[in-house]
Amino acid sequence: MPASSAPTLVWFRRDLRLFDNPALAAAADRGAPVLALYILDDADAGDWKPGGASRWWLHGSLKALGEALSKIGTPLILRRGEAAEVVDAMIEESGADAVYWNRRYEPWARERDSRIKDALKKRDLDVRSFNGGLLYEPWEVTTKQDTPFKVFSPFWREIQSKGDPADPLPAPEALAAPEAIPTSEALEDWSLLPSKPDWAGGLRDAWTPGEAGAVARLEDFLDGTVADYKAHRNLPGLAGTSGLSPHLHFGEISPRRIWHAARAASEARSNEAMDRGTSTFLSEVAWREFSYNLLFNNPTLPETSLRQEFEDFPWREDPDGLAAWRRGRTGYPIVDAGMRELWHTGWMHNRVRMIVASFLIKDLLVHWREGEAWFWDTLVDADLANNAASWQWVAGCGADAAPYFRIFNPVLQGEKFDGDAAYVRRWVPEIADLPDSVIHKPWEAKPDVLRKAGVTLGKTYPHPIVDHAVARKRALEALETIKKG
Repeated sequence: MPASSAPTLVWFRRDLRLFDNPALAAAADRGAPVLALYILDDADAGDWKPGGASRWWLHGSLKALGEALSKIGTPLILRRGEAAEVVDAMIEESGADAVYWNRRYEPWARERDSRIKDALKKRDLDVRSFNGGLLYEPWEVTTKQDTPFKVFSPFWREIQSKGDPADPLPAPEALAAPEAIPTSEALEDWSLLPSKPDWAGGLRDAWTPGEAGAVARLEDFLDGTVADYKAHRNLPGLAGTSGLSPHLHFGEISPRRIWHAARAASEARSNEAMDRGTSTFLSEVAWREFSYNLLFNNPTLPETSLRQEFEDFPWREDPDGLAAWRRGRTGYPIVDAGMRELWHTGWMHNRVRMIVASFLIKDLLVHWREGEAWFWDTLVDADLANNAASWQWVAGCGADAAPYFRIFNPVLQGEKFDGDAAYVRRWVPEIADLPDSVIHKPWEAKPDVLRKAGVTLGKTYPHPIVDHAVARKRALEALETIKKG
């Protein structure tokens, strides 16, 4: 069958890459000119419009994608507006007779995409969607009773039983552009970058958005860090994690590429540490899959506790405590270090995410949705599925959740995972000269030790905003109220 001369419209979304992009690969195989489109459309997202850090990342990622597409022959068209209207306009302007995209799994995106697909098929257009963001579709990983998994361990065993996922697809070497290319809006006009004030300096120092940045980070991780991943991933003072989460969120790299690259690196340098580190790392990739399965099967996950009894939990209104937590001024160094790292870099070490979340939820009794919303605005990897599932996990109200009575002691957590206080000293420099023995609990330091370190509690560094022992007792008492109910 001869190739169609009408263009294939490829609608880019959370798949801002060329390599292992099923929609783009299918369009290239079709043999027709390819029209690449990105739509800035969050009309249906409600409270989950991209936050400030995500918008900063999106600018860099779109710039990188546009440059990469231009190098192989076709530009990236940028349009802002309601997706169905923009797609219709692009078809009208270009004469496209096919529309391809990779699937998204947010509830509003699924509803929108279904409406668009149905409407386009009625016009006899070739409309196809692909799995470009997960190892397996949510409906492909189920229990023997064909129900969704609610616990991670059997979910992970099921993933492993399937063997390796499909091989990643190569990037197109060249694409033909349509003879008439519709006009594109200018990326700079979208005002995705902060300006007054420009708070993104730390983000620029820490990250390189785009597919090339993702690949470089993966290669660096597999060249060295992964061998120590199991031992070091909980230590925030070390560069012990992959840092791939924002690249995965924006689809600058696929989980299939990560999986196969990790397997290949492990086989090439087979030893016990490498195998152990790789297995642990891939289980973390599977946690992302598990979160997406939870969201797919529980569309209200970002707003509603999966364990319904927690909807009656006696949360507190504590605007002062919430503000101190956001600013990294709680008086607990490991908590404050995490919150400052988040503000400066748009990211936070995973172990510390659990510590700061536990502090907000259990020490302050502030609703987990407040933390979820703050992370949504400040994280460069703000992912609806991961964010919602993780906050519910810490709160004890989600699937496979930590029990509510597991309340992290911020002092003990700091001493266990940041024993030399390298992390705290980096992000809370005003107490950096305190000795290791008291740096995670400066209120216990003797006056001469504080004086020698230049620390004045209540002035240079805050007193704790809550007594953890008292707060823990209060949290357990609050839990009893919903147990009795």
